[in-house]
Amino acid sequence: EVKFEESGGASVQTGGSLRLSCLASGFRFHERAMEWHRRSSGAECELVASINVDGTTYYPDSAKGRFTISRERIGNTVHQLYLQMESLKPEDTGMYYCKAALPWMECGRFGPGTQVTVSS
Repeated sequence: EVKFEESGGASVQTGGSLRLSCLASGFRFHERAMEWHRRSSGAECELVASINVDGTTYYPDSAKGRFTISRERIGNTVHQLYLQMESLKPEDTGMYYCKAALPWMECGRFGPGTQVTVSS
């Protein structure tokens, strides 16, 4: 059974930092690219970072230079994903979810997410 346990979200002020963690289990995540998504109030999920099996990363312009994604294989069906966030802005506010880069692993379907709130 696929399961994501996201943690590390908090309320911070503009310019602050946070480190999000995601414990992923129930799938061979080490064979797939992994992603962090954000869902802001009333909006759809948007990609904020992805990391391939070979460690190469992608960030949209909004996150580039401020966010760093990393991953760690724990076992064949357990994986750890991280998102280091620096220089946080109010527009970074939202619920953050992790997932594998697979269409059926919809954002927020297999985990509760972790809330990040950035105040000005």
